[in-house]
Amino acid sequence: MRVIDFYDRHPISEQQVLAAVARRRGGALGTLTAEDLFDFDQDHYGGLAAVDTLARRAAITAGSRVLDVCAGLGGPARFLASRRGASVVALELNAGRAAGCARLNRLVKETRVVVLRGDATALPFAPGAFDACVSQEALLHVPDKLAVLHGCHRALAPGGRLAFTDWIAYAGLGKRERERLEEWMAATTLQSLASYRALLGRAGFASVEAEDLSDEWRPILRARLAMFRAMRADTVARLGEARYREYDQLYAFFVELVEAGKLGGGRFTASR
Repeated sequence: MRVIDFYDRHPISEQQVLAAVARRRGGALGTLTAEDLFDFDQDHYGGLAAVDTLARRAAITAGSRVLDVCAGLGGPARFLASRRGASVVALELNAGRAAGCARLNRLVKETRVVVLRGDATALPFAPGAFDACVSQEALLHVPDKLAVLHGCHRALAPGGRLAFTDWIAYAGLGKRERERLEEWMAATTLQSLASYRALLGRAGFASVEAEDLSDEWRPILRARLAMFRAMRADTVARLGEARYREYDQLYAFFVELVEAGKLGGGRFTASR
């Protein structure tokens, strides 16, 4: 699958997170907590503040049962467990990232996060198993987004909340640009704010809200591109010159689309 390959070769990895923590601590890891990872393990836009906003939108509190769909290395899941006191199932399809999430959990002794390798389009949970579902910039990789939303609706208890962010397409995004996004970063069936609202309604959700985050994300994208380029020597040492150039080209293309108003971000909340 293209998305598996994309994340197998992604520059943000378990090893990169731990190397960054070690540099901050003068070369030694020693005893770590989830807090020590938070500056480096949030592979999404907006950092901890973005996770905290989703937690508020999803009404996550101490004791909440939370499903993190497409959880990656588990940074947001650990945040929800350590800062909010939630019990979190971190669902992740990529075997390497799921294993990395579990190892990081053990390293920081975060026992309230359980990692499950699985497909977001076929959630293996009993009806009403969770009080909240969250996801961050992940559904862009899933062709059948309605299947994911149906699964979340089924897995939520009555009154449960869904809150997620994702990339959204504007009318100016052309066919060839969509094809390049799918080819380069496994971005498929990109939705607009309106079409996501419609999908959430079809999945059975109520009280649907959609917020445009494009203006908020634009400077974050610029900063991340600059940071990636500033880390060139380290990235080349880890991944090689060819991979560095490939990712630099991809990200520059991505930023250009956002700057041109063809691609942007959205935050969505809804109730079961």
